[in-house]
Amino acid sequence: MSAKTKIVVLHMKEMIYTLIFAGLGILLILLLIFMFLPKQKDNAAETMKYVAGVYTSTIQFNDSTIDVQVAVDENRINSVSLVNLDETVTTMYPLMEPAVENLSEQIVSKQSTENISYSEENQYTSMVILNAVNDALKKAGTE
Repeated sequence: MSAKTKIVVLHMKEMIYTLIFAGLGILLILLLIFMFLPKQKDNAAETMKYVAGVYTSTIQFNDSTIDVQVAVDENRINSVSLVNLDETVTTMYPLMEPAVENLSEQIVSKQSTENISYSEENQYTSMVILNAVNDALKKAGTE
């Protein structure tokens, strides 16, 4: 049995260069992976329902118009109110103001115009106001 001995000579300078380039290669691969992975969606943009502001929708009653004003933040409905309410309209439609107050309380507490209850005596007035609020909320929407 003859043993053939092989002698390998490693130069320290070449070893250092090889280790540095291998480390830089691994670092470059990790950097590329992190750069091109899909990023998670921003939660703030997902929860934003409205563009903050005050939006109005017009209701036409005979010869007079009434504006339904809806104030919203990015995430919530703050208030619903009537604007440009004339004395003649309040005299002709006495259920208008109580209906808006009732609907406003429910809309602000539920943050939606769905499943809103109203009494039978102001059913049609409430439906007209809800349609106007929905129109104003469509204007305020982010879509």
